[in-house]
Amino acid sequence: MKRGSLAAWLSESLGLEEVILPNGVKDKAEALEELKKIVFKCQKCELHKTRRNYVFGEGNPYAELMFVGEAPGGEEDKHGRPFVGRAGKLLTELLQSIGLEREEVYIANVLKCRPPRNRDPRPEEIKACSPYLDRQIKIIQPRLLVALGRFAAFFLLGRPVTLSRSRSIVYETRYGNKLIVTYHPAAVLRDPRKMDLVQQDFELIKKVLEE
Repeated sequence: MKRGSLAAWLSESLGLEEVILPNGVKDKAEALEELKKIVFKCQKCELHKTRRNYVFGEGNPYAELMFVGEAPGGEEDKHGRPFVGRAGKLLTELLQSIGLEREEVYIANVLKCRPPRNRDPRPEEIKACSPYLDRQIKIIQPRLLVALGRFAAFFLLGRPVTLSRSRSIVYETRYGNKLIVTYHPAAVLRDPRKMDLVQQDFELIKKVLEE
């Protein structure tokens, strides 16, 4: 497939059901790089005016496990990488607790630009940006998605959720893979009492991956 036609496929709107790469494209890394170029030109919402860097996502393009957060924070905006601040360090430690390294998984966010002062994503921002996450998931095709926080869970489940009632459940998604919902690492840093619950969720992640 020519590069231009791959870019056209990646640019299609949210809502299409295909979950495979276009004919002729066998390299998921190539497809992600083409999508990244599209994201880095994005001006679909006002966040592109205030961000320092786009935060596309990173990790193993062939990962069985993919984490989805809500939006970049200050450190992520500074470095252009997801989960590199204190929350990222905690995520790395949680992965290691179940025998995984960060390089083995893929990590992305619903939004690719930081909301000012780390405020919650707005509906119009999610609507504009979420097609990029949709494409990332369809390219990577992970066996298991993990939603970190309520905004990621809302997007992946397609409905508002209460985290306390949604965790410890293995869902089926519209992508044909499984989903586990847990607290965002930043929420654990704010309230360490949630650590035991998140550790339980990571044990569930390990169990699902071993099935």
